[in-house]
Amino acid sequence: MRKQLLSTLALVGVMALTATGCSTDTADNDDVAAPGGGGGGGGDEVITVGFAQTGSESGWRSANTESMNEAFSEENGFELVFNSADNDPAAQIAAVRSFINQGVDAIVIAPIVEDGWDDVLREAQDAEIPVILEDRTVTASDDLYASWVGLDFELEGQKAGEWAAEEFTEPTNMVVLEGTTGSAPANDRAAGFDAAIEGTPIEKIDSQSGDFTRDGGKSVMEGFLQKHGADGIDLVYAHNDDMGLGAIEAIEAAGAVPGEDIKIITIDAVRDGMQALVDGKINYIVECNPLLGETAAELVKAVLAGEEVEKTTIVEDQAFDQAAAEEALPDRTY
Repeated sequence: MRKQLLSTLALVGVMALTATGCSTDTADNDDVAAPGGGGGGGGDEVITVGFAQTGSESGWRSANTESMNEAFSEENGFELVFNSADNDPAAQIAAVRSFINQGVDAIVIAPIVEDGWDDVLREAQDAEIPVILEDRTVTASDDLYASWVGLDFELEGQKAGEWAAEEFTEPTNMVVLEGTTGSAPANDRAAGFDAAIEGTPIEKIDSQSGDFTRDGGKSVMEGFLQKHGADGIDLVYAHNDDMGLGAIEAIEAAGAVPGEDIKIITIDAVRDGMQALVDGKINYIVECNPLLGETAAELVKAVLAGEEVEKTTIVEDQAFDQAAAEEALPDRTY
């Protein structure tokens, strides 16, 4: 009888272990996403996306981050793993490696600088995790990422330069507040502007990076004013609104009138910049639309579904003088 009872208990134990083993295997298969979008294969599965943002250096960047958070929301079927690198390229690359190690379904990157991405993009490709570039570009081979969505930075610079070329027909001393050194917008906005003013009487007398920040723009502009004097500067070309707004503070502190004594051209068209344009402290702004989240999310879903996507998606920009800014500002969403 005792032997029979032991045999019965052993059989029950084996059946329990077998049932537990099957249950564990099923759970593991459900929870662990296969490389390259195992969690994004369609249906009601949540898509886990790692987003490597540059930082929070400007009003534009804040609007861009908000757009991405809204697009990659839980309501839209995503789990967003967010990292802000505080404009440190090494930290951003480390964040992308962390996303790869976590086995996310897809990675979205707003690259701080253009160079240095080949190795980590190849690592993502080896792990079969598709990468979407957002806002900025890289110099790595385009077969290392699935797609890019952003703006035509060189055209933005060209539009700004064309306006300057029309407005300044007499000898003009210009200083430039550059964006982050090595970044795509800084490189391209400089190239576009320089090409547009070639052959004009506009002379670039100084140029320095303000890292796309308001404090940076103010500090660099203070240096320009100390070196050249307010009377020695006719025009400021700032690669973004925040640096232009910093320049306004420096110009006013020096006793000059921004927009009159020293004209200012910027790029972005965020609310604070547009208000300064309406107030006459900035003279011309070329837009750089930060609301890229929805397009980036659509690209991620399409890539994970195995669909072919365009390698490049360019979002169209506008340009504003004071009258156009007055009309647009009330409905501005960023």
